[in-house]
This record gives sequence, C-alpha cells and structure tokens, in this order.
Amino acid sequence: MKVLLDTCVAGEAKVELAKAGHDAAWVGDWARDPGDDAILAAAYQEGRVLITIDKDSGELAVLRGAPHFGILRLVNFRASQQASVCVAILAGQAAELMSGAIITAEPGRVRIRLPL
Repeated sequence: MKVLLDTCVAGEAKVELAKAGHDAAWVGDWARDPGDDAILAAAYQEGRVLITIDKDSGELAVLRGAPHFGILRLVNFRASQQASVCVAILAGQAAELMSGAIITAEPGRVRIRLPL
C-alpha cells in the first residue's frame, strides 16, 4: 500500500513500513512542512493513505470534503510503537482504508469511519 507519513509521525516508521512491503514516504524528508492542507492534497495526488497524529486532516476531509485515499490517525502511541501499529492497521484494515475510510487507532481501540 502507498502511504504518506506526516511529520508528526516518527521517521523510523517509514523504514518499518517499507520492510513490511509498503511504499512509504515521510513528509520529514521534504524541504519544509507545507501544512495540513498541502500534505493531504499531496497524499491524494499520489494515491497514498495519510498517516498522522493530528486530527486536522480528518477534519479537512469530513468538514471541508477534502479528497483523500484514506487517513490513519494514531492517538497516544509512543514513537517507538507507531511503526508496529501502522503495520498492523494496514494489514488488518487495508480494504477499509483503500475505500477512503478514516481510521483512528489508540491503545486498545480502533474506530473506523467509512466514507459516505
């Protein structure tokens, strides 16, 4: 699966996702962080699921109708946990993400908002 990691996600997750077979890019590798609107737009243009910690991207998608190919929001995970959580969610909820779902993962709980 193609994913774009927001700058707020640990850069090490990019390596682990690539090891798991995903095409992973990290905004932290860009010259500058262009902001949430531009990051979500770039993910959409490249056909990538956006992985973030911020709730702003989900709000852009839901409230403003910004197009996307799925959003995974990580809540309350340490940087050292983020990669394994991403790998697990991408493996278990790939179909939902590919349909444009917004998934919020937090310790002990996963919420899935399917597209309307």
